[in-house]
Amino acid sequence: VFASDGTRLGFIQSDELRSPVGWSEIPRNLKDATVAIEDQRFYKNNGIDLTGIFRAAIKDITHGAALQGGSTITMQLMRNLYLGGDQHTLKQKIIEAKLALDYEKVHSKKSILTSYLNSVPYGTLGGQTALGVQAAARIFFNKPVSQLNLEQSAVLAGLPQAPSQYNPLLDPASAKARRNEVLAKMAELHYITPAQATATEAEGLETHPGHYYSQRREDFFFEYVRELLVHRYGEKTVRQGGLKVYTTIDLNMQRLARKAIAEVLNQPEDPASATVTINPANGDIEAMAESQSYEKSQYNLAADGHRQPGSTFKAIVLADALSRGVDPNTTIYDSHTLQKGWLAEEPNYEVKTFGGEQNGAINLVVATVKSDNTVYAQLAADLGEESITQMAYKLGVKTHLLGNPAQALGGLSLGVTPLEMADVYATFADGGVRNSPIAITKVAFPNGHVDTNWGTPHRERVLSEPVAGELTNILHQNVLGGTATKSAINCPTAAKTGTTNDLIDAWLDGYNSEYSTVVWMGYPNKRVDMTDVHGQPQQGGYLPADIWHAYMGPVTEGHPCAALHESSEGISYAPFYGKFAATGRAQASKEAEAEAHKNKKPHKPGAPSTGGSHPGGQGKETGGGAEREAPTPAPKGPAKPPGEPVTPPAAREPGIKKTGGASPG
Repeated sequence: VFASDGTRLGFIQSDELRSPVGWSEIPRNLKDATVAIEDQRFYKNNGIDLTGIFRAAIKDITHGAALQGGSTITMQLMRNLYLGGDQHTLKQKIIEAKLALDYEKVHSKKSILTSYLNSVPYGTLGGQTALGVQAAARIFFNKPVSQLNLEQSAVLAGLPQAPSQYNPLLDPASAKARRNEVLAKMAELHYITPAQATATEAEGLETHPGHYYSQRREDFFFEYVRELLVHRYGEKTVRQGGLKVYTTIDLNMQRLARKAIAEVLNQPEDPASATVTINPANGDIEAMAESQSYEKSQYNLAADGHRQPGSTFKAIVLADALSRGVDPNTTIYDSHTLQKGWLAEEPNYEVKTFGGEQNGAINLVVATVKSDNTVYAQLAADLGEESITQMAYKLGVKTHLLGNPAQALGGLSLGVTPLEMADVYATFADGGVRNSPIAITKVAFPNGHVDTNWGTPHRERVLSEPVAGELTNILHQNVLGGTATKSAINCPTAAKTGTTNDLIDAWLDGYNSEYSTVVWMGYPNKRVDMTDVHGQPQQGGYLPADIWHAYMGPVTEGHPCAALHESSEGISYAPFYGKFAATGRAQASKEAEAEAHKNKKPHKPGAPSTGGSHPGGQGKETGGGAEREAPTPAPKGPAKPPGEPVTPPAAREPGIKKTGGASPG
């Protein structure tokens, strides 16, 4: 498995170790030693050696044993490639011989010997069998096959006949005797001189156990890639080895991500953190890092850690509102504590802002910058939870959502992963086009086939460009003067913070024109509140924002600062008459007055006017988010105009208190 720059990350552990090499990489001594001890007439025969088979048969019949020896290199190759097993019967020999004759007609001796040296078993260590000379050289001598000397080449050449018996690491004495037998045969056939054979026989085995195949980098991402491969190709294909897997991971960004986490979370009892970075233009996963050690825990917090997203989910609600023509500047909600009973379908649902403050009548821009829970709870009720759920799926959430009211504030039953949220915010960054996350660019098979389907971007527009631009503009304001100010870097960014009930999870989800990066922080194994981390209660706008800043600052250093996709030109708004919006309440009041006037009793001549209304004329409430044919201009109320600077309280995340049903924390 390779990183994006071609650096080897490591090998997927399997029962078989295999690294095919070309003819030019195999030393001449190893080729000669193999031919000498396995098939001395290799270059003269046509794939079978009748003399050798006859001698082996006479010997084995005399001793009453199964048929041993007599197989040429080509016959052994046929067994390795097509027949499998190691049956020493006359029938097996006949089948091998027939296949060898046919194979020799269309393959050169050079091709046959190369294939043999890349496929024959050379021994098993730790449950893993080395197939081919490259794998054998790595595990027995800790070097590539091209660097083997004469004595090491002779050791390997002697192994295929009985890999377990002659294993140089398990039985050095037998291995040395077999090596010297190979050297003597090479001298007999004039591949080396008798003096060379004698001098080399006096040398040791020169073994050096290697860990080339067990060493890995970026373990969490590595395992994520392995799971993707198994899902597509199956466990058997992956464990057979021989694949070359090229990935999207950027090792420098991995280093910077871990460095930022370590610098910010520098105390022994600090919570854990996970970071994911996606390239919005194509979906490439360029970083997937976390603070935990793979040796201590193999749980991938970035890809598999389902946590409550808190207020970062509000960006999804806002995207749904904007896509339905809701004007964030003129749509007004009353920010106030929502007591139990405010929402008929969830009578125990109570919502407060984080500090319990009531911000009064504010528009959606201010509500986003202040991260006002009460406004977003009402907005979600007007939009409908099913609509928000479908928007979440479109933007990149894969986890099943129940569509409960608390969902809009990040109160999910299963939670979401940092990888999912990085995909969501990458969609915003790319102007509303979603790319499926990509970890693998291509896979090369031993037979030369290359599967390039992995790296083909799957782009789908899920938001119009003006809608994505307006949303980015609002989230950019959140960095300039809202809860995400501590995340700001030298280039323009847009971000949203998130903090769950009881301060269990804290997030900073943000992006610039090049990268979408999500930072999650919390205790992974149990629900531990972060009420006293570095001396203060933690929220998304605190340490997660510090990590985001410490990471993305160096990542973007030296890059030209490109503008965000925040143009909303061409966006179309319509008056919004949600039940809980100020415009909806005004319209409902107006309808009630009209209904009362319509139902007024007629006056009899001379009778005094009662001025009363019909008991049934109570007016109507409009449904959540319904548009009307003859809209009344929406009053702007006391909300700040879009161009006026917003000065919210110090960066903090509103919370939500809910009893009954799913907890938003």
